[in-house]
Amino acid sequence: MHRETKVLVIGTGFSGLGMAVELRRRGEHDFVVLEKADDIGGTWRDNSYPGCACDVPSHMYSFSFELNPKWSRMFARQGEIFEYLRHVADKYRLRPHIRFGTKVSGARWDDEAKRWNVTTEQGDTYTAQALVAGVGALHIPNIPELPGIENFTGKTFHSAQWDHDHDLTGKRVAVVGTGASAIQFVPQIAGKVGSLKLFQRTPPWVMPKADRAITDWERRLFRTLPFTQRLYRDFVYWTRESSVLGFAVNPKIMRFAQGVAVRHLKKQVPDPELRRKLKPDYTMGCKRVLISNDYYPALGRPNVDVVTDKISEVRERSIVDSAGVEHEVDVIIYGTGFHVVDSFDYLDIQGRNGVDLAKQWREQGIETYYGITVSGFPNLFFLLGPNTGLGHNSVVFMIESQIRYVAQCLRLLDRHRAAEIDVRPEAQRAFNAELHRKLTKGVWTQGGCKSWYLDAQGVNRTVWPGFTWRYWMRTKRVRAEDYVLTAAVRASRRP
Repeated sequence: MHRETKVLVIGTGFSGLGMAVELRRRGEHDFVVLEKADDIGGTWRDNSYPGCACDVPSHMYSFSFELNPKWSRMFARQGEIFEYLRHVADKYRLRPHIRFGTKVSGARWDDEAKRWNVTTEQGDTYTAQALVAGVGALHIPNIPELPGIENFTGKTFHSAQWDHDHDLTGKRVAVVGTGASAIQFVPQIAGKVGSLKLFQRTPPWVMPKADRAITDWERRLFRTLPFTQRLYRDFVYWTRESSVLGFAVNPKIMRFAQGVAVRHLKKQVPDPELRRKLKPDYTMGCKRVLISNDYYPALGRPNVDVVTDKISEVRERSIVDSAGVEHEVDVIIYGTGFHVVDSFDYLDIQGRNGVDLAKQWREQGIETYYGITVSGFPNLFFLLGPNTGLGHNSVVFMIESQIRYVAQCLRLLDRHRAAEIDVRPEAQRAFNAELHRKLTKGVWTQGGCKSWYLDAQGVNRTVWPGFTWRYWMRTKRVRAEDYVLTAAVRASRRP
């Protein structure tokens, strides 16, 4: 099947759905959304592991145009967020635009026709004036290559591909990794497994989680007087926004938060030896800051052991660490997160003159303009692209800023009857020079750790180095002078 459309959107997480809503609100109906799975939801569809929840307060982790007065907890769990996204898709009548079970395999810019030609693994092709990639970064599980893993005869799976049919009751389980997913599912399974070996490379900073059930009267108030929920959302936003001072302005400020985390650790872990294993030796914020009230108590259970020695070998039914200790296990669960910076290596996008985007970024470094556009790749837009992730606030706020920006770019194309819009290379270079000047001063670079925020050269390609309101201000209006608009090719008249 081949189809032509004006705008082609990839993905149905917050980014893709938000873009589709914005197109409909602006009266644009000639668009198609491609989704590789059989339902919407992105990250919140795929990650269904026990205990999966958001670490941003519920009332902030939602679209500003579609507040949800029904949240049951201060930090929403996976199922509720998934249902919220389905509600958005249904309310704004997006499903007729979505092609489920359609995975994009490549995209090529046609210099002559000035259109994107997109292919899918299912053999379908699409031609579009504009291509919007809303795939995000948390969709390719990072599964480490453990020595000898091919010899293991037990069960293995990643937290993002949780095997709900495999009963862990009484099993000897090894968990590899101590990131945001592991600290949520470890407490959920620790009480049912026979034994749990947690292989920790670097301990995370863990803050107490201010979570509780939202009362019935609070939900009635938000439903009856919507402005009260918006006021509360604004309070959450500005409270979290203030924490950027320690991340990007002066990392020394993080000492105050570290004090809270250390007290949290001492209160929940009475064993001094276990405390020693769990206390980080880097500045908070250098790696993702985690929140939990039940992670530390789970690690203190008699059937749980934290292993800080590296994995040197996997055998048929065991893991041998670098100290030579053999740990017998039946199941290996990877809590190792996702390919983030290197997720762009999986792109197959060719721009003007056949330039390969992934190859260009590997050789020259990842460069975009506000994480949205890339010079030499006309009419291509990223949502939640490079250096627009956050460690302190809601990425949905960033997504909405980008959606509005993309819509303005599309309007510029229409207003000038242009065929393409392409960011000027000098504008992109200036933006990246400023961006990396700020990043080098932040805790991500100065904090003394290695993290998935950084690429192989130690350059931060992931987070926005500052206040989100500044990003909102700077993307509020498209600076037409930063772009080249090329007129449409007119068909020659017949003699």
